[in-house]
Formats: sequence, structure tokens, C-alpha cells
Amino acid sequence: MIAENVQKILGEIAGGNSCGEKITLVAATKTRTPEEINEAISAGITDIGENKVQEFRDKYDLVHGANRHFIGHLQTNKIKYLIGKTCLIHSLDRMELAEELQKRAERASWTANCLLEINIGSELSKSGFSLEEGMHAYEQMRAFPNICVRGLMAMLPNSQDFQQLRALCLSMRQFYDTIRVQDRNIEHLSMGMSGDWRLCVECGSNMIRLGTSLFGPRAYPQSPVND
Repeated sequence: MIAENVQKILGEIAGGNSCGEKITLVAATKTRTPEEINEAISAGITDIGENKVQEFRDKYDLVHGANRHFIGHLQTNKIKYLIGKTCLIHSLDRMELAEELQKRAERASWTANCLLEINIGSELSKSGFSLEEGMHAYEQMRAFPNICVRGLMAMLPNSQDFQQLRALCLSMRQFYDTIRVQDRNIEHLSMGMSGDWRLCVECGSNMIRLGTSLFGPRAYPQSPVND
């Protein structure tokens, strides 16, 4: 089933997004076993993303042949476990995190490729900079020599208001285009999950993070955790 799902999604995105850009598919591997992840990689997945540092560490040596992303909320005391091991951190969501990441990366003589997380729906339950704060935050991040901002990340609200969601997506694309003009490092707009990725791609996202669409429903081994 996993291989079939991977091929189906890769086929759907093969033509690129509405701006003619290639779409990167990041398999969201939260709670997935190394065997499931390796099956997805064998089927064509080139990029995988973990939400939890503990899972990132536990699976690191058991999964082979893919670029490693960190896509979840990152605590400052967990940064050390990602140094030198991840190609892209999607959740640079506050200055405190950027400052600690800069210190750790500098000590390791490593540059952290990151996406600036934007709380596009201004939701209290989600972290990230507001769209209004985004430009100032981006300019601050550019001052850190060991952090390279490679683009933006956002999660859409859980809403049935299609017009509102579309407007939010287009706002993200506009912000992305604004900074991309002045910064050649900007190349990723990570926006779109299993329930909304087609809308996001239609509005210009060039990186999507899919879990259940590839692996099926999650089976939590212990008490349920919010997705």
C-alpha cells in the first residue's frame, strides 16, 4: 500500500505547482516504523521529516537513502541532537530558538538550513511569527552567520472556509515571492499536508509534508497525541 500511495502522489505532483516549480514531497514519518519509512524510500521518497527529536534520534541509523528534515516544534535544549544531521529545519518559530541555534551551529562549524515558520492563521494553538512580523523576523535571521533561511513554512487552519484558506495560501506565496527576489537562498515554500496539499500547490507551494496520504492512518502505541 505504501509504495502505491507514494507512486500515486509523485505522479500527481510531477507537473509541478501553479508557478511551474518542482514540488518536493517530504514524507512525514511521525510514529512510522523504520521498515515503513524504508519502504517509502524504496518507492521513490527522497525526503523524510520527523516531528519529534526522540524519534529522529531513534530512527536515524535505521533509515537509509533520504534527506532528513525536522518538521516539528523544536525545544532549545534538543537542538544538539540535530546538529549536522538534518538538511532542513522547518520550524524556526521564535527568536529564542534562532539565538540558541546560532550558538550551537557556530560551535560545530555548521550552517543550519531553516525555514521561517509563519502562523498564517494567527492561531493560539500554533507557534510561529505572524505574517505581519514575518519580514522583520526574516531580516533578523539573516544576521546570524550560521543560519541560512531557505524559505517559509506554514500550516493552514482546520477550516471548511475554502475562500479563507485560499487567501491565506496566496498571502504566503506573496511573502515568499517578496523575499525570494532579494535573497538567492530562498527556494522553499513548505505548505500543505494530507488534508490540504492540493489547494496549497494550486496557490504556489513547492514543498508538501504528507503522512497519512502515504502511510495510512497512524496507529499510536500509547495514549493518543495530537497530530
